[in-house]
Amino acid sequence: MMLETTFSYADIEYFLLILARVASFVVVAPFFSMSNTPRNVRIGLSFFVSVLLYQALPHQEMIYGTLVGYTVIILKEVITGLLIGFAANLCSTVVTFAGQIADMEMGLSMASLMDPATKQNSSITGIYYNYMILLMLMISGMDKYLLKALAETYILIPVNGAVFRRDALFSSLVGFLSDYIVIGFRICLPIFAVMIILNAVLGVLAKVSPQLNMFAVGIQMKVLVGLSILFLSTFMLPGAAGFIYSQMKSMVSTFVEVMMQ
Repeated sequence: MMLETTFSYADIEYFLLILARVASFVVVAPFFSMSNTPRNVRIGLSFFVSVLLYQALPHQEMIYGTLVGYTVIILKEVITGLLIGFAANLCSTVVTFAGQIADMEMGLSMASLMDPATKQNSSITGIYYNYMILLMLMISGMDKYLLKALAETYILIPVNGAVFRRDALFSSLVGFLSDYIVIGFRICLPIFAVMIILNAVLGVLAKVSPQLNMFAVGIQMKVLVGLSILFLSTFMLPGAAGFIYSQMKSMVSTFVEVMMQ
């Protein structure tokens, strides 16, 4: 028994529009955009998710007269997917900012490593925070939420239905940047607070006994105390991951609402 399927050029064109948004989202979104994720996996995920969405969504008749009109629709879908993925990825970069602050206080700011996930130089604490937060977000099902949110965008923003309001997008981005700094300081607050106390103690000791080389002693004490507080404060990371989780949901929802008609 053979399985026969028929489709028209309109079906292929509509499927390519769905694939454009899904593929652009996968390229930018956290978890899926990491460089240690095989390229074939990302391509296969984009294709099969597009197939499922093509079967589930009601087909819309695209009205365009020329190839240029179809290209414009594809570009709109690509930008829509990139903005949704960027909104989610922007929240996941907070941990790198927190790690840079912590390393600056501990004296490890010059010890940078090549992060294989992003192919960028990152601080030691930033890489530690990044992998711990990503692990907790994956355990909490954040990757499934992102795919579900992408599927629901086709209900709120149909194919060729996105409206790009630059002022609203810019205001949403600026509003998040204030929370960006607050979230970063909340993650590294234990190390930041202990380092301030340690600097005060070292300042008092420098006045009490000027013959001691507080510069050499302070570097060793900052690294030792900072690493100790880093591991002792690991139990606080689930709370930080939950806060980033909620901010990621809020940011994705805000971007989708701005692009709705």
